[in-house]
Amino acid sequence: MFATIGIFFVFLLLGMPVAFAIGVSGFSFFAMRDLPMTILVQKSISTSQGFTMLAIPLFILAGNLMNSCGITKRLMKFANACTGHMHGNIGQVSCLLSTLMGGVSGSAVADASMQCRVLGPEMNRLGYAKGWSAAINGLSGLVVATIPPSMGLIIYGTVGEVSIGRLFMAGWVPGFLMCLFLMMAVNWSAKKFGYKPEYKERAPLSEILKTLWSSIWAIMFPVLLILLIRFGIMSPTESGAFACAYALFVGSVVHKELKWKDLLETLRSSVKDITVITIILAFSGVFGYGVVYDDITVTIANMLTSVTTNPTLLLLLVIAFLLVCGMFMETTVIALILTPILLPVMRSVGVDEVVFGMIMMTAVTFGVMTPPVGTALYATSDIMGCSIEDTMKYGWPFYLAIIAVIVFMILFPDAVLFLPNLVYGA
Repeated sequence: MFATIGIFFVFLLLGMPVAFAIGVSGFSFFAMRDLPMTILVQKSISTSQGFTMLAIPLFILAGNLMNSCGITKRLMKFANACTGHMHGNIGQVSCLLSTLMGGVSGSAVADASMQCRVLGPEMNRLGYAKGWSAAINGLSGLVVATIPPSMGLIIYGTVGEVSIGRLFMAGWVPGFLMCLFLMMAVNWSAKKFGYKPEYKERAPLSEILKTLWSSIWAIMFPVLLILLIRFGIMSPTESGAFACAYALFVGSVVHKELKWKDLLETLRSSVKDITVITIILAFSGVFGYGVVYDDITVTIANMLTSVTTNPTLLLLLVIAFLLVCGMFMETTVIALILTPILLPVMRSVGVDEVVFGMIMMTAVTFGVMTPPVGTALYATSDIMGCSIEDTMKYGWPFYLAIIAVIVFMILFPDAVLFLPNLVYGA
């Protein structure tokens, strides 16, 4: 299996699309072991057609529908009313908007790209450096790694057989903490570069409440998901179908902004997104079969525990490994391939599976803003019209804010588990 992993990385470095790199390397495993090719086909089909995995395309469609029905601009008005008196206030809006949108888009790259298009012109008008704008819009998008319904958490919970309901509840603490740390970093760097507040005084409470009420349907969405899953009314997959119906209702009945033309365009873009994810899911099943067949989990566990048996040190080693993987692979791929390998190791040394899920998804999502394969890094820099070097140069306080959240989760796991234990029991 290690030869197969090597083949995968070779193809990846040669520029082959990730899905096909996984597929070819998985095929090579079967060829080298002389295993029946019927198993390869069966694993591809069974992985992509799992009932729980159906939540992923449903939430992708729901997120795209909500972006088309006026929810984003309403959330932006609410965020601006809350932060207009702060230094670098549009950067503060980016942080708050990402947190509010975490339950809508579910994708860090989609969120970062959307914010650059929506907030970018205003940032340019106020004289913010383009690299600074690209950095905060990109790194604030990482909040969606933990705020439900995170695609990564659904995959992690499904592959690792961890309660998705507990994962969703656990995501709130690191999600809001990430928002807070990023806003502090924005405040510090905005003062340094002289990005003054747009308004001299705080917005009146009446204006904040007015904009809050106009965006109440978006804010209710993740809360409803948690309640429906917690009380057993819906499974995570069924809640994905509910999310699509909810988005259609809000767009066509409440806001009345979802037109037929917009709906068709949303469906087209969703089909493209879902197709890519489905191909990766199918081929990852073949790869995962090889991991189990060669008992790679035990081998890697023995390798790691031979270095140290201290849970904290072992967790730091795994995080370093995940950060490196995030530089080269997509978040979805890492969650599919590495969860069945690393989760048993973490369980064996006493690291809680829910806490590890939060740390793992934050660490690997961090990779979308790091070279050489940082999709959000390239997207935000391109949209804002600056170089990658400028984005990283201006973004170092925001990078430190994300790392601070990971450190917090390592040092205070009980804080991450507070809400899951409160709702579901210890």
